[in-house]
Amino acid sequence: MSIPTATAPTRTVTAAVSAGLGPTLRITGPRLDRQDEILTTEAIAFLTELHHRFGGRRHDRLADRMRRRFEIGNGHDPRFREDTAHIRDDADWRVAGAGPGLEDRRVEITGPTDPKMTINALNSGANVWLADLEDATSPTWRNIIGGQLSLRDAIRGELTHTSADGREYRVTAEQTPTVVMRPRGWHLTEKHIEFTDRSGRRLPASASLTDFGLYFFHNAQALIDAGRGPYFYVAKLESREEARLWNDVFSFSEEYMGIPRGSIRATVLIETLPAAFEMDEILYELRDHCAGLNAGRWDYIFSIIKNYRGRGARFALPDRSEVTMTVPFMRAYTELLVQTCHKRGAHAIGGMSAFIPNRRDAAATERALEKVAADKRREAADGFDGTWVAHPDLVPTARAEFDAVLGERPHQLDRQRDDVQVTAAQLLDLRIGRPVTDAGVRENVSVAIRYLEAWLRGQGAVAIDGLMEDAATAEISRSQVWQWIHQDRRTDEGTEITVEHIERMIGEVLAAAPRHQGDRFDDAAELFREVTLQPEFPAFLTLPAYSRYLTDND
Repeated sequence: MSIPTATAPTRTVTAAVSAGLGPTLRITGPRLDRQDEILTTEAIAFLTELHHRFGGRRHDRLADRMRRRFEIGNGHDPRFREDTAHIRDDADWRVAGAGPGLEDRRVEITGPTDPKMTINALNSGANVWLADLEDATSPTWRNIIGGQLSLRDAIRGELTHTSADGREYRVTAEQTPTVVMRPRGWHLTEKHIEFTDRSGRRLPASASLTDFGLYFFHNAQALIDAGRGPYFYVAKLESREEARLWNDVFSFSEEYMGIPRGSIRATVLIETLPAAFEMDEILYELRDHCAGLNAGRWDYIFSIIKNYRGRGARFALPDRSEVTMTVPFMRAYTELLVQTCHKRGAHAIGGMSAFIPNRRDAAATERALEKVAADKRREAADGFDGTWVAHPDLVPTARAEFDAVLGERPHQLDRQRDDVQVTAAQLLDLRIGRPVTDAGVRENVSVAIRYLEAWLRGQGAVAIDGLMEDAATAEISRSQVWQWIHQDRRTDEGTEITVEHIERMIGEVLAAAPRHQGDRFDDAAELFREVTLQPEFPAFLTLPAYSRYLTDND
């Protein structure tokens, strides 16, 4: 299946919830083949209602984020909330738990939703596929609509793909993974859809509501009929209030579509520092729809850097490669997550090791498999019920480590981890005792620019130097450089990390880049400068990248 841009002029679609008076949605993106199968009048009416009911609350929650980030930056460390202590102290409540097809989640594969990657994921042998419209997807209009079409076709058993070189891809697995779709986070917009509220104010649509709404509207009943359900990974949450907003979206959507309450199951990524202090509360707000939590390690590291970037040199982390899952603050975060989940009947899902195999380099593959096996062995021993991988060749390695602990059991919810006592100070213990090195700085600049170049060409998950890079790992790379500059850091070799030094490195990266017609290296370098070398720190690099560098024709 391909999603070429059609030759017809851009079409505008408008839907109102009441005759000419209510809020409207207008499709402004270029017309694509088969988009009418997704952007139906009925689906647009549903999206309109979602924006009308929940768009204002979304903006309120984003304002809350800004206030909290300002407070942390001014010395007010996050802490466990006093006003919600009764939720944490009440031992009796539980979440809904696993829905049909989510009982055993020992291996989950993640990846974008283009046809080829969708088919590879469905043939991977994993238990779950995280169909990712967020960090692993560059949000071009073609990718967003194409991803919805891939999912629609896959759920109905109709998906095939022929690549440019003539290779044909089909789903051949007898048992395919349960699909869990990840919409984009609350902070992101969909600029190809314009929402006009009752007052006449025009705003870009919410990317979260767009991704969720289109997938849910077209596939919820088909998934239930197939013995599974509409399942979602919820990204970038920071508070119980944001979780409550999602829960209200879920409840309204179930009622709107006439499906049983609780059919939706959400797994929340704990990938922001504020959310680590509200795990119980997030589970509680989503308890009628919640299946578990996931340790979103890369975005969590980014969130630490973002919130503490201006708090002094003692909060500056060392080389990216030194910030492993065994450093104190990461151990505290993951152990608290497992304990919290199992106390509430929720699955605890581990994170993604970035190492990937190389089918052309046996030695590199062996090293990657050893590192992935060690990572998954630690997670299984800590009590996690499943884990992520980013490549089909890693599924057997991850499965072997979890099989060794789980055996025939689908999970280990019985491991309550009563031995864990995590304090706020432990969650904020950023001491690692390793330096920043010349090589670490160079790696951050090089990886970030190469990833951004691919992202601007429509690739959201990119293999670079034996690691799978996505938006979250690129965020770590650029935010570390920003912090090192503003905290006057020197490398272990004595190099001052300054704007001028980074500019020289950008030039070296561009000089060594494999340039080709149509590449986006110049744009990537300019974007990197914008999100790294300016006095102001953009909260997410994807915001200026999306608004300024992805064109309407992408």
